[in-house]
Amino acid sequence: MGRTRVTERSLIQNMPAISAQLDHFFDEKMKEYPTKRSFLVPMLLYTQDELGYISDEAIEHLAHKTELTALEVRNVISYYSMLRTKPLGKYHVQVCTNISCMLRGGEELFEHCKDRLGIGHKMTTHDGLFSLEEVECIGACSWAPAVQVNYDFHENLTPEKMDGVIDRYRKSSQQ
Repeated sequence: MGRTRVTERSLIQNMPAISAQLDHFFDEKMKEYPTKRSFLVPMLLYTQDELGYISDEAIEHLAHKTELTALEVRNVISYYSMLRTKPLGKYHVQVCTNISCMLRGGEELFEHCKDRLGIGHKMTTHDGLFSLEEVECIGACSWAPAVQVNYDFHENLTPEKMDGVIDRYRKSSQQ
């Protein structure tokens, strides 16, 4: 059985979902690597930074650039937890459940967030406002349990305090 490769024709029909500037950067940067596939993980990270996630079209395009199959690219994506193939919500809620947070109610806080937002781990609300993720550590052990929303930290939380955090983000999105 042979490996399926992306053809030039399919690329023309499905234009790449990355900018020409990023694509040119990839072409230049790949020259510094021993093989094209060696640059795949950085390419995925740059693509995710540009798009907010790694789209199907971007996967096909990167597969073509690295002379891999789309399945091989997806396998790499699935290995790294920081890579995602679906957009995040406007507010990405990361609840720490590592040991310090767990001992101070982190798991209960995560369950509360699931119930309050009506979504599970690595899911996004239907309105696209919130996404939720259980994480291992956000480096706020002294202030456990802690949650990071985008780049903002919220510490010493209880379910009631977390309700206030969610409400403030929801209210700020309506302004």
